[in-house]
Amino acid sequence: MTDQADESVDVLTEISMAEQLAARVQSLHLPQIERHLFLCADQSKPLCCDRQHSLAVWDYLKRRITELQLGDRVFRTKANCLRVCLAGPILVIYPDRVWYHSVTESVIERILREHVIGGQIVSEYVLTAPKLP
Repeated sequence: MTDQADESVDVLTEISMAEQLAARVQSLHLPQIERHLFLCADQSKPLCCDRQHSLAVWDYLKRRITELQLGDRVFRTKANCLRVCLAGPILVIYPDRVWYHSVTESVIERILREHVIGGQIVSEYVLTAPKLP
């Protein structure tokens, strides 16, 4: 009898988890996400730039995504290290596969306005990008 009760609880837990996941997907607008920005910031071993600088850039990125009302189609993630370890902070945009170097608040502003909103890569700061037609 206990095994049946345990199985019932497991099924309820699975349904509950599935419902929770579905709710989370909706609340985060995951189906609408067009781009995901990863910024090297708050590194445990700062090699590419000063840790405080990277955090200032991170805070600016978060604030501007909100102010520009991009949060329902643009995700951002703070990455401990993107392994370039030079000319940071480094920012990469997926699915575009564009990597930027030497990112500052003003560079973030240009990337958001020109690349994310306008669809034009900010070439002066490109570390690498796919070949464009």
